[in-house]
Amino acid sequence: MGTELYLGETPSQTAGPYVHIGLIPNQAGFDIFENNFDADIAGPDVAGERIVIEGRIYDATGHPAKDVLIETWQANVAGRYNHPADRQDKLLDKGFRGWARTGTDLETGLYRIRTIKPGPVAGRRGRKAMAPHINFWIVARGINIGLSTRMYFGDEVAANAEDPVVNIIEPPARRQTLIAARSERDGVATYTFDIFLQGERETVFFDV
Repeated sequence: MGTELYLGETPSQTAGPYVHIGLIPNQAGFDIFENNFDADIAGPDVAGERIVIEGRIYDATGHPAKDVLIETWQANVAGRYNHPADRQDKLLDKGFRGWARTGTDLETGLYRIRTIKPGPVAGRRGRKAMAPHINFWIVARGINIGLSTRMYFGDEVAANAEDPVVNIIEPPARRQTLIAARSERDGVATYTFDIFLQGERETVFFDV
């Protein structure tokens, strides 16, 4: 019989400082791609209410992290994703890709995304509809695997209370870490969504 060879798991690494150069080079001061992904994803022909999402990402000591990559994925105003797997009989806004990429500001730690407010999304396998939300994916130095979370809208109280994902979070007080407060700034709705990586106010993250 042959000798079997068992290989150990390759060590994981955190995202290094070059993640900005490769994924958001404009923010790092490099003009290397003809088409850059950015955080402004609601063009003039996209249906829906224009909104701004902004906030900071805090480490365990309560300091803003200033080198974080953020990606978001969301449905359009009708509650449909611009993806072949979403076969709902809902309006498909082909001009809205629904996917943004940005980073925290290297000086202030603030991130900002300009988009539209999504509609309710159909639940899987006939479950209840999910409240309007935006999916977040976060990568930074010190994080071995990207962190996934969701942002829900503070002015969707009734829908949030019925959301099947929100309702599995225990204890209930932690659900508030996913709720973004709404304010008005220069006539544009702004939702503030701060994310806490660790500590007493740690944001709920999902294993996806």
